[in-house]
Amino acid sequence: MASQSQGAFVAYLTRVRPLVEGYLREIAPHATSASGADNLERYLYGPLWDFTRGGGKRTRPALCLLGAEAVGGNARDALPAAAAIETFQSAALIHDDIADEGELRRGKPCTYRTEGVGVAINVGDLGIVNTFRLLLDAPDLSDRVRLRLARELANMELRTVEGQALDLGWARDNRWDVGVDDYLYMASHKTAYYSGAVPLVMGAICGGGTDAQVEGLRSFGMDCGLAFQIQDDLLNLVGDAKAQGKDFRTDITEGKRTLVAVWSLAYLKGSEHDELLSLLSGETTDPAKLARAVELMERAGGVAHAREYARTLVRTAKSHLSNVDVLDEARATLLSMADFFVERLD
Repeated sequence: MASQSQGAFVAYLTRVRPLVEGYLREIAPHATSASGADNLERYLYGPLWDFTRGGGKRTRPALCLLGAEAVGGNARDALPAAAAIETFQSAALIHDDIADEGELRRGKPCTYRTEGVGVAINVGDLGIVNTFRLLLDAPDLSDRVRLRLARELANMELRTVEGQALDLGWARDNRWDVGVDDYLYMASHKTAYYSGAVPLVMGAICGGGTDAQVEGLRSFGMDCGLAFQIQDDLLNLVGDAKAQGKDFRTDITEGKRTLVAVWSLAYLKGSEHDELLSLLSGETTDPAKLARAVELMERAGGVAHAREYARTLVRTAKSHLSNVDVLDEARATLLSMADFFVERLD
């Protein structure tokens, strides 16, 4: 159950989700010719739609609509941008599951598990291609707005891929010379652009926002998006094991360079430092060893530091918003969103 501070944003997600999902159904890609259509549906279009329709809370597309409303625009005008970002989310997660060798996504076998790696890569590629098609084909957007949106989308995708490159590369090369600043750079690129800043910005552009409104929402969204990732890291380590399911503490098994981990390694000394490094490098799935790793990170103050850092980001985000001219109702929802990002339990 959402706390009172999260309530306005949770209510907003509930209200706009049917609108987003209806639009996603409407624009879902299909084979364009009769020749080979059945096979294309089986090997390409169907798997992408199966993944997209099973989406979670639709937080990112909801932020697009909220960005439009915040500057006095119509949420429906932001639907093409919202769909583009949600489609990129689908593509990114399909590819992430392959890179991470995941088993389940949203409680179901990962796409590459059901379709094979080659088909899944191609399905993810379709999702990336489709992000720009959705903007180019949107009938009610001017060419000027389409160009602005395409630039934002391209930059968002580039930053996300850069962040993913660091996350995967550090793991591949068993790099533990990664510091807090390195983590913050990686997480900002991998998550904050597409989970916070750019959805709000693209929505504000669709809503006719001024440059000052757009940039103010960008600053607000970057801090909230980074807080969102840090909370994700915390939930994986110290959240509700039942809610997390098989993913609980997999960040330890996979040796993820999280804020908690890199902070803890910097502050632990001697045998405790070496023990934690061994646990993070050992790909262990032993619950007792996973619990010991968390114990060491808590002893180092890593968990407390990450939690406070996320809350500080939210406070900074709210200070950015105080200088942005947005509608009062949208402001209340945005403030609630910031709280939701650091208080959510799943």
